[in-house]
Amino acid sequence: MQTSILDEPWALSPSVALRPEPFGALAYHFGNRKLTFLKRPELVGVVRALASEPDVRSALRRVGVPEQEHAAYAEALGTLAATDLIRPRKQPS
Repeated sequence: MQTSILDEPWALSPSVALRPEPFGALAYHFGNRKLTFLKRPELVGVVRALASEPDVRSALRRVGVPEQEHAAYAEALGTLAATDLIRPRKQPS
């Protein structure tokens, strides 16, 4: 996924539950029964912050991810989107 995701609103899929773990979190999708390991606490923070921020870039800033790492996080989030762990959110009209 390209860095354009950074300027888009996303959120955790309503079918996903996150369970905190010392390494980050386990994410379980109840629809497709996929289990995903989120191996960085910062990534977990970003995923949790997505719904309350206007876009991904704002969620990254809120969690304190340095700007030079935004592209890497955009790629990681793209992988999560491919398995429906996160979904695009409609922007308010």
